[in-house]
Amino acid sequence: MIIAWVISLLTLLSILVMQLERLAALEVMSVNTYAEAQKEFIAAEQSLFECEQHLSNIAALEHPACYIQSAGKNIWLISSKSKPRLEVLIFLDEKTNMTTRLNWRQNFE
Repeated sequence: MIIAWVISLLTLLSILVMQLERLAALEVMSVNTYAEAQKEFIAAEQSLFECEQHLSNIAALEHPACYIQSAGKNIWLISSKSKPRLEVLIFLDEKTNMTTRLNWRQNFE
C-alpha cells in the first residue's frame, strides 16, 4: 500500500516537472517573440523618421524605406514598407521645412 502511494507521488512529481519544463520553454519563446517584435517596430519607426526628416527633399533618399503620399495641402501620409506596417500623417511647414506629426497608427493586414 505504501509502495503504491510513493509511486503515485513520484509519478505526480514527474508530471509536475514536465509541465514546468513546458511552461519555461513557452515563456522563453514568448520573450524572444516579444523582443523580435520590438526590434521590428523600432526599425519601422526609424525608417518613418528618416523619411519624415527628408520629406522636404524627397529626392535625397536613394532607396526610401517607406511610401510617401500627398494627403492634401502640406499634409503627407508616410507608410513603412516593412512589417509592422506603420502609417504617419504629417504636416509640412513650407516656410521652415519643419514637420509635425498629426497622427500615427499601426496598419494591420
